[in-house]
Amino acid sequence: MVLESTLDQEQSVTEILKDGAEQGASLIQTTAIANSDGSFISMFTIFILAIFVGYYVIWNVTPALHSPLMSVTNAISSVIIVGALIAAGPKEIDVTDVNPAKIFGFVAVVLASINIFGGFMVTQRMLQMYKKRVR
Repeated sequence: MVLESTLDQEQSVTEILKDGAEQGASLIQTTAIANSDGSFISMFTIFILAIFVGYYVIWNVTPALHSPLMSVTNAISSVIIVGALIAAGPKEIDVTDVNPAKIFGFVAVVLASINIFGGFMVTQRMLQMYKKRVR
């Protein structure tokens, strides 16, 4: 009885994942057709490659180097602010022109700023642990 219910749950999860994958593929295909100039496909390919490279870089780092890697990652995330400022910044000064790109750009600036500030605070505390104490 328990084995049958477990198998039913696994099959339902498998069906849900299959349906989700099909819907995701359909959405990507529809978006690619809407952007027929090929820019979406090239950007999506770069995004997928970045996911794989990031995954393998992070998981192949030795534990001793993990903390310095995280502090450098926080510094690199300041690049996000540049892109967010470009998205949020006006082409011309017009306060009435508010679109989703500007809203998401502003949110990205705020979140990246919090990430950078917090990362540097953690790095500072981490480096203080290695300083010799004056007696």
